[in-house]
Amino acid sequence: MTSSLLPTLFVRISSMGLTLIPMVNIGMGSFRIWFTDFSGVLSLEKIDGGSKTEEEEKVYSWLYALARSEIYMAFEYVRSTERGLSFTEAEKRLKENGPNTPLEYTFPSSWHLLWSAFFHPFNIILIVLSALSYITSDNPNGCIMLILVFISVSLRFYQEYGSSKAAMQLSEYVRSPVKVQRCAGRVVQTELIVQVDQRDVVPGDIVIFEPGDLFPGDVRLLTSKHLVVSQSSLTGESWPTEKTADAREDRSTPLLELKNICFMGTNVVSGTGTGLVVSTGSKTYISAVFSTIGKHKPADSFEKGIQHISYVLVGVMLLVVTIMILVEYFTFYDLSESTLFGISVACALTPQMLPLIINTSLAKGALAMARERCIVKSLSAIRDMGSMDILCIDKTGTLTMNRAIMVNHLDSWGAPREKVLHFAFLNSYFKSDQKYPLDDAILAFVYTNGYRFQPSKWRKTDEIPFDFMRRRVSVILETESNPEGRNIQPFYRFIITKGALEDVLKVCSYVENVDMGEITAVSAEHHHRILNVVEELRNEGLRIIGVAIKNLQQTKISKQNMENEDDVESDMVFLGVIAFFDPPKDSAKEALWRLAEKGVKAKVLTGDSLSLAIKICKEVGIRTTHVTTGPELEQLNQEAFHEKVKKATVLARLTPSQKLRVVQSLQSVGNHVVGFLGDGINDSLALDAANVGISVDSAASVAKDLADIILLEKDLNVLVAGVEQGRLTFGNTMKYIKLSVIANLGSVVSLFIVTLVLRFEPLTPIQLLVQNFLYSVGQIAIPWDRMEEDYVKIPQKWSVKSLPMFILWNGPVCTLCDVATLLFVWFYYSSGGKLDESFFRSAYFIQGLLMQTLIFHLIRTEKIPFIMEIASWPVLASTVVISAIGIAIPFSIIGDFMGFTDLPLSYFGFLVVLFVGYFTVGQIVKRIYIVVYKKWL
Repeated sequence: MTSSLLPTLFVRISSMGLTLIPMVNIGMGSFRIWFTDFSGVLSLEKIDGGSKTEEEEKVYSWLYALARSEIYMAFEYVRSTERGLSFTEAEKRLKENGPNTPLEYTFPSSWHLLWSAFFHPFNIILIVLSALSYITSDNPNGCIMLILVFISVSLRFYQEYGSSKAAMQLSEYVRSPVKVQRCAGRVVQTELIVQVDQRDVVPGDIVIFEPGDLFPGDVRLLTSKHLVVSQSSLTGESWPTEKTADAREDRSTPLLELKNICFMGTNVVSGTGTGLVVSTGSKTYISAVFSTIGKHKPADSFEKGIQHISYVLVGVMLLVVTIMILVEYFTFYDLSESTLFGISVACALTPQMLPLIINTSLAKGALAMARERCIVKSLSAIRDMGSMDILCIDKTGTLTMNRAIMVNHLDSWGAPREKVLHFAFLNSYFKSDQKYPLDDAILAFVYTNGYRFQPSKWRKTDEIPFDFMRRRVSVILETESNPEGRNIQPFYRFIITKGALEDVLKVCSYVENVDMGEITAVSAEHHHRILNVVEELRNEGLRIIGVAIKNLQQTKISKQNMENEDDVESDMVFLGVIAFFDPPKDSAKEALWRLAEKGVKAKVLTGDSLSLAIKICKEVGIRTTHVTTGPELEQLNQEAFHEKVKKATVLARLTPSQKLRVVQSLQSVGNHVVGFLGDGINDSLALDAANVGISVDSAASVAKDLADIILLEKDLNVLVAGVEQGRLTFGNTMKYIKLSVIANLGSVVSLFIVTLVLRFEPLTPIQLLVQNFLYSVGQIAIPWDRMEEDYVKIPQKWSVKSLPMFILWNGPVCTLCDVATLLFVWFYYSSGGKLDESFFRSAYFIQGLLMQTLIFHLIRTEKIPFIMEIASWPVLASTVVISAIGIAIPFSIIGDFMGFTDLPLSYFGFLVVLFVGYFTVGQIVKRIYIVVYKKWL
């Protein structure tokens, strides 16, 4: 053997789907090129199944190469021997590769998260204004703005700090001691079995495993005996899969279905074996798939919109305030007063209550969902639920009851036979081993349907319990009467076996033909017919077990042979099958129908079989015209992948990375807001990437940490309530944003116009701040407002482009009213062309406050306010109280202190006419805007 081997090179020619694997010829020391994977040559298209990452491609190519190679070549690939690694070599590799942890993830410090939460444009605006307010001795206003910043920063920090810990949970799946074969000795090497920490396992180690063990890395099997492995952490399928070291795989086999490869994070259910560790740490399949946790979350369009508004406000504020200060200064030549007035204008321009309104709306929605037994971890998820238009769900436990119900008992011809049920019942009744859900289902079926099988006439003498190698359970019973016919003996002894169909058929040599009254040897025709019957049942989404018996009295098995399971469970008579069904929840169909009514389409993304998924979906009303599977998606190019995902409503046999790609395809190509409901580790990537991640309280810890919402009950009706709350929250938030931007911008433009015309301040800084404070307090009731029925029927999405047009259409109406007030007061109350400053400020204060308070009622609805649509009572009460306070201030002692004066009754008559005109013009503009843009809020 050559002393040094060149590393094996894997080159994938993507455009042709061709893999070139230079193989080491140990005897010649040269290379032979083997050309494989010609399946993609004819299409000449890149097969990517939805764009795997470069890291995943490397892992796939590496594992496929090992799965297709002989065992001796696997040792060469990882530079190991059949004796295992020496302790020195293992220590060297540990230093080179680092600890065997599934993820290389650096978690941000709490200070980093706090800084990120703090450094937000809107917070900076409020802090700068607060500082300027303190400088100008306006301490109350400065204190209020700092409190708002504190609330905003605290909420964001809390949410991001909690979500940053989610990826840490993956390490739970690999922290366990591992049995490793190592070799020691300088001259004569001795093989030793030692226990090492999972973190110290390195590529090239030989591991020994038994039931309950976790695989510490990706492993190429060397030996196996009845090995059954659970891959539910990766696939979501509850049923284990058989693995064998003797298999030789090819590229056509889906990666997770490779028989001779076991993956990190999966565990041994039964059987034993040894394996060669081929990948550890960040180079394993689970790391390649899950290492991107925290990197897939799409940008929140709402938060992006808020940032956009903040940047615009900063620009407008700098421009307007600078102009106002200059105009004020060159009019009165008082820099201190001009600066104070400019700061007051900046405060009036800033929607100071926005953080409080948003968070109050979200908190109110969270409390409402809590009453529906739902925990909201991320408040912003409630708003996103209002925008959600596609809900991806896993079938198990969400659409179904997650329990088995027996539905049929058929013989090998597919006809109902009571005898099949009779012996299946006896097996379930007498087995003393742990009773499984299928046993309970059989017993329940017998009792509820009035069968009388008289188990008291039977007596159990022995039992062969269920195990995952045999996948069947047998009981040996005696009875004094022959259930098969005439009584010619004092007692009759039978062995009754039930279990996985394939494993029951293995021990059957005969099949019973009830119609002909005879037992015949199992022929190829019988076997083919049984499999056809079972396939039809499975296509209907039913789960099947086989039932067989043997008369031990006739076979004359000795007591010694009774101790041999293989002898007892042999030459049996196949009776038939028992069919079970996991029924859909009664509430599922109604909930899906209600979601569809609200514009939310459901897609099923599951690791289960396609036939079972289709059966369930038909039961709950999900269309199954377009369906697909993970292996099918794997063979599609990118364009075909996106098109398939767009049309398909049922996607089965998906891997975790495929679920992720489906969600991302819907988001990026389909421009959808996607919710994902899942509870397993295999759902983690999709939960992380979805706009709204939803899980249940019984879910894996990773799933719960990544989820935004946790359901305490697996009931989709809770999601319907969440969608309604989301749209209510979104709508009320949009009311405030559009109201405040229109009112504030209109007010500032009016202040600028009035200042230029009158050559004095229309409101003093203190008057302007009090007006702004009263107006802001009045908006606190907005989260308690209601939305129109038509609004909550469709998904609502943020549109940055719509806001400028909304302002351009509606802002001038506010400014027009302010100018009308100026003209009326100027021409009606001026004396000799001169206008009393105190009088004008009193009039302008009341008109501006009432305008900003009443405008909400025009903005909040498409209909005519106060006539066709009335706000909720908290909003009405707030409007009345704030308006009353504003009108009363000029007539009070506070008004005297602020420089106001009494106003005549005629002015209030003018205000009535003004606001009737405002609502009339505003309603006309609203209707034209809706006709043009097909939307209001």
